[in-house]
Amino acid sequence: MTGVAQSPIEHPSMPPAGAATPDQHQEAVMRGMFSRIAARYDTINRIISLGQDQRLRREALRRAPLPAAGRLLDVASGTGDVALRARRKYPGLHVVGVDLTWAMLRGAQIKSTAVRPPLAWTVGDGLALPFPDAAFDAVISAFMMRNVPDVRRAFAEQARVVRPGGRVICLEMSWPRRFPMSALFNLYFNGWVPFIGRLISGDAGAYTYLPRSVKRFLRPEGVAQQMEAAGLRCITWDTHMLGTAVIVVGERPAS
Repeated sequence: MTGVAQSPIEHPSMPPAGAATPDQHQEAVMRGMFSRIAARYDTINRIISLGQDQRLRREALRRAPLPAAGRLLDVASGTGDVALRARRKYPGLHVVGVDLTWAMLRGAQIKSTAVRPPLAWTVGDGLALPFPDAAFDAVISAFMMRNVPDVRRAFAEQARVVRPGGRVICLEMSWPRRFPMSALFNLYFNGWVPFIGRLISGDAGAYTYLPRSVKRFLRPEGVAQQMEAAGLRCITWDTHMLGTAVIVVGERPAS
């Protein structure tokens, strides 16, 4: 496979062996699950979202006004869709994608082999981002926050690495609250989605976890509260796809 070495994936050193904390246990579970479905992740996403996942990523990126030669961090980058879209929109942008799972980033790396200059891919934990303070003009996460054990801490890390005045953008799924959409979404997400996920990926657990994770996740106002608790300000949000997705935006105070 040619070109792969042009955008190497950086790996952190492994933590010492010992009894796992709850956060480490959750991290291991998520890493294992996403490693198993990485090869089919894009295909299943397109099908179960009816192709809307790409439009949502576009909308999230639109909330991040960036200088032409600025720096963007894509947290939980997965197979790199946000990072690649950002580079197409801003050819001079320095884009870094970080993800917990090597197998997902391997897919991103392969998809980006022809991109020049190469994007940077790093294996890392969203609760302890391996970057210095104020290193980026904006930080985006897509479909990450419902998978982390500590939402406030994840936002605090994103607030730390964004420059003063820079934005933190969170794209997530949201369980609709109003009938009949709540009933229709329940039928779709607890029936059709696990069936398609199992059929294509062969992993029943990952796509029964998906609806559970969405249903138990915070409402948009709860996400906004966690952003505020993490030190972000000027927080706004808007819902999409009949209330089944939300984009929440916060700013790091300028002083």
